[in-house]
Amino acid sequence: MGKRIKRITKRKENYAQWYLDVIEAADLAEHSPVKGCMIIKPYGYAIWENIQMILDTAIKARGVKNVYFPLFIPQSFLKREKEHVKGFAPEFITVTHAGGKKLEEPLIIRPTSETIIYETFSKWIKSYRDLPLLINQWANIARWELRPRLFLRTVEFLWQEGHTVHSTEEEAEVKAREMLEVYRSFAEDYLALPVISGRKTESEKFPGAVRTYCVEGMMQDGKALQVGTSHMLGQNFAKVFKVKFLDEKGTEQYGWQTSWGVSTRLIGAIIMAHGDDKGLVLPPRLAPIQVVVIPLWTSKEEREIVLAKADFIAQNLRNLYKISVEVDKREHIRVGPKFFEWEKKGVPIRIEIGPKDVAKESVVVVRRDTSEKELVTEKRINFRIRKMLEQIQESLLSKALAFQKENSYIVDSWDEFKTLIEKGVFIYAHWCGSANCESKVKEETKATIRSIPLNQKKEEGKCIFCGKSSNGRVIFARAY
Repeated sequence: MGKRIKRITKRKENYAQWYLDVIEAADLAEHSPVKGCMIIKPYGYAIWENIQMILDTAIKARGVKNVYFPLFIPQSFLKREKEHVKGFAPEFITVTHAGGKKLEEPLIIRPTSETIIYETFSKWIKSYRDLPLLINQWANIARWELRPRLFLRTVEFLWQEGHTVHSTEEEAEVKAREMLEVYRSFAEDYLALPVISGRKTESEKFPGAVRTYCVEGMMQDGKALQVGTSHMLGQNFAKVFKVKFLDEKGTEQYGWQTSWGVSTRLIGAIIMAHGDDKGLVLPPRLAPIQVVVIPLWTSKEEREIVLAKADFIAQNLRNLYKISVEVDKREHIRVGPKFFEWEKKGVPIRIEIGPKDVAKESVVVVRRDTSEKELVTEKRINFRIRKMLEQIQESLLSKALAFQKENSYIVDSWDEFKTLIEKGVFIYAHWCGSANCESKVKEETKATIRSIPLNQKKEEGKCIFCGKSSNGRVIFARAY
């Protein structure tokens, strides 16, 4: 804290550079000496801890228990499911030597854990009485990334991955949709990010899954970001890894499975959905520090009076409403740079208090999202701060939702499609269901089908690319 930060590039000048500047200015993370990896710094990790705490509670509330599986996976495990290995092979990181010797069988650093977990499930599950089996792990993942970007795509990242086994297809489908809804509500209630729930196309689904469900959010440059996914795996992995059980009639059956997860990419979503030209803007429900109190004084006598009042206000907020408060007592930094620093870090509310404020029994309160200032009496400070935090959370969601609506278009002309996609938008267009058309659209415009919305209306139309019949619109966008 307190280091001098270069000017933050404006979003309109260079959005990609602005994103990196905000990460540096807010002191969230930095590049590691290992190419493609990142070091998550204390403030950035504190955001991840809040995400983890909230989601962990939601996951456990649905009967899921946490476990931990090894980082290393025998190479042979990953070769059993052909679609799975084909989908992940370019990203594998392989260990061939250990202890000064060549390994008899190479080990893969986990790109995801389906294979090693399901090998274990085949030993844990014997009877219908063992089902449903619901587990989750918080872990690190490694996938070789050619074009890394902090939080969005790195060689190693942190995530949560849930895995379940059920006795029927219907139960598995319900669980896959249930966890998708957990992610949707988390995105909107905590990230203040409106997302669209949908299904991926065959080309975009998780390797080895029957269906992949997703929640997609729009960033401020109009690009899509996949916030979370939930996969209905059917019996594909169960048949390969012999995840079987005896049903109530004593008949051997294969289990029906799901997997689902989110990652540290969520921090990238917060930055790109809410940040401004001053830096980070944090939703209050996820902010490690919700309120910063900055005491102002010019003499030793004033210092003692102001600091005492600042501590009193901070402690009341902590005790009454469990609000996270920091009192900035640093004396080696002037007031202006302090304001600037906390703005860059996105703290939702700043309270300014000087000797005159103490005498008037009031404080100045500043909102990070709007920069609005308000004089608040000491008697009302606790209520007002709590209310303002709620208003900021609601305002960020409303603003993001309005932006999404303003930048979403219903399009029926290929020429209009090509023009609009350059601006960074979501396009609702008809698609015939052909993987070839999907591929051609991507080749010509760099746009992919981000989602087949779950609330998709049945609507007769013509494919945006080939003109063949279609019965509903899908969402096309460029994406991270």
